[in-house]
Amino acid sequence: MTTPPASAPAPTSRQTLPLSLPVNQLFKGPVFRDQHERAWEALLQLRARVQDHADVMGLRVVIDETEGYAFLQSKPDGEEDGDPRDAAPRLMPRRSLSYPVSLLIVLLRKRLAEFDAGSDGTRLMITRDEIVSVVRTFLPAGTNEARLVDQVDSHINKVVELQFLRRARGQEHLFEVQRIIKAFVDGQWLAGFESILAQYAASHTPQEGPQ
Repeated sequence: MTTPPASAPAPTSRQTLPLSLPVNQLFKGPVFRDQHERAWEALLQLRARVQDHADVMGLRVVIDETEGYAFLQSKPDGEEDGDPRDAAPRLMPRRSLSYPVSLLIVLLRKRLAEFDAGSDGTRLMITRDEIVSVVRTFLPAGTNEARLVDQVDSHINKVVELQFLRRARGQEHLFEVQRIIKAFVDGQWLAGFESILAQYAASHTPQEGPQ
């Protein structure tokens, strides 16, 4: 009597990843598809549960599958259900940025918009020298240019910390503009770039003392 051949194992469903994987990464900072592959996969697989978890703390999960990033955002004041006095404290603080850092972020966003309009590529790379050049072009009258250029590295470091720039591996003065910058400087805001820049310049131009 011959033994019948063993049947092939039934196909297994996609492995369920732990909820802690995307949640922990989101609380550390943005999740990027090309940098946090497993956390990104888990986030897409468990997005409803991740949002439920964030809801408890008055946060929303913002996911952009096209650009490949996700982050936590505080819900606007008063959006939570129930008595506003019972609302969760704001866990994602609004950041107050210096003028040079704000200027750099806007200029990088503008450069990304120009890159997307005229290039077939997906990654915008920029050097430190290019950053210095583009910032110098938009310095308001009366700004101490030499001092700002000397401090450009600290401004770049702040933008890297905010994860709008990413250092290229093995190349200290080469950076990738992270596409998450589009979520913080949107097209409508960018459209008013010139007037906003003029307001920045006016409010940060040193006042001359009496002659």
